[in-house]
Amino acid sequence: MKKEDFLRLYLNEIEDGNAALFAGAGLSIDAGYVDWKNLLTPLAKELGLNLDLEQDLVSVAQFFRNSNNRNRITQKLIDELGTVANPTVNHEILASLPISTIWTTNYDRLIEDALKAEGKIVDSKYNKDQLANTRRGRDVVLYKMHGDIENPQDTTLTKDEYEKYPFTHAPFITALSGDLVSKTFLFVGFSFSDPNLDYILSRIRVNFKDNQRNHYCIFKKVERNDFDTDAQFENGKIKQELVAQDLNRFHINVVFVEKYTDITSLLEKLYKQYKRKTVFFSGSADDFGPWQKHDVEEALFKLGSSMVDKGFRVASGVGLGIGNPLISGAISSAYKKQQSHLDDHLLMRPFPQFIKDDKERANVWTRYREAIIGKSGIALFFMGNKRNGKETVAANGVIEEFEIALSKGVFVIPIGCSGFVAKTLWERVTADIATYYPDASADFIDKLNELGQEVDGPAEIISQVTELMELVIKE
Repeated sequence: MKKEDFLRLYLNEIEDGNAALFAGAGLSIDAGYVDWKNLLTPLAKELGLNLDLEQDLVSVAQFFRNSNNRNRITQKLIDELGTVANPTVNHEILASLPISTIWTTNYDRLIEDALKAEGKIVDSKYNKDQLANTRRGRDVVLYKMHGDIENPQDTTLTKDEYEKYPFTHAPFITALSGDLVSKTFLFVGFSFSDPNLDYILSRIRVNFKDNQRNHYCIFKKVERNDFDTDAQFENGKIKQELVAQDLNRFHINVVFVEKYTDITSLLEKLYKQYKRKTVFFSGSADDFGPWQKHDVEEALFKLGSSMVDKGFRVASGVGLGIGNPLISGAISSAYKKQQSHLDDHLLMRPFPQFIKDDKERANVWTRYREAIIGKSGIALFFMGNKRNGKETVAANGVIEEFEIALSKGVFVIPIGCSGFVAKTLWERVTADIATYYPDASADFIDKLNELGQEVDGPAEIISQVTELMELVIKE
């Protein structure tokens, strides 16, 4: 499957609230944790087995269990996964996406840690008794179907445990089967030879019919360095293609990447495209320049409404003089949509005003700005002035928001024709297009240049701004 098709289709599911995630062991390797093979290698040596020659790792775990006791395997799990590790970039990206259902075969706590770092409330399920309970205010349900490192004695590891799973963990099978029918999954962190993937699918195989949802799986292509001989490499390539074809039975479409870092790049692109539907509006106005205040407010109302109509989510700190009409337009349009939630169209974070200490207030406001801008993919800058005594001065908050947006990789669009700080920022970016918009199309650059030209009234900028935002989505 083409990467572009995957990004488009899975992004649609994310935006519709239908996306789910299934994480395999590969997701945790970059954090320093071991995969199945490395976990079992020292145990296999005690049995006289060479894991380079073994494919059925679950059976190897069972062989060791037969020759020893379960405690040795449990202790090995504690030794390898009981150490503290930080979530990887891939964990952080996935945790940032609005995915409320996550399944994993991993025992570690990296997914929980990444989700909590995003401020999300996680309802973790790693035994069947927990399935009946609901954590109040949860943002994400995390199903750890093979157990949790904090309860290593109850993890699923050996072949005997895998074979008994449909009976010992039947509620998990039921829940997973239901989610595979009602949600669109992305499988990440699995290899084509991962035993977990085969066991997972075999458990729910009986529930699959022809009319099912599409799902997606990211695989790294096998390389010559993965094998000792050319013949093994050729066999590996053929087998990988056959596995991909076999996954089609479950409506799982495979997206191939050349190397592991390409997985991060693909996830970053997915998150970037998701974020670009959220537009942060920066600006303030005490002085409306050559325009009338009423005309500006009316234009901003229409702009907010137009942004929501075109599928954008408006993010705002409700800047002085301009925030209210923009937000009002967005709310008005959102409420006209049937079966729509306001939070899907609006992210409103008014700045806390009643902090007496100047230094503390500045620090809080900076963190506030970083949080809301970090959730946005596009930032618009409008006017940007404030009253200082009897004088109109540049709004330093708008300048700070511009710098924060740049630091977070947000696509900046200063509306130069609105004057003040926005004009200064527009002059700055248009004087160095290659730095600020290295991949921008000629059409985008032309329209950005037009945005700095004087207009008779603020209503004229509405179509210009929305056209620019739509071009950014396509960039």
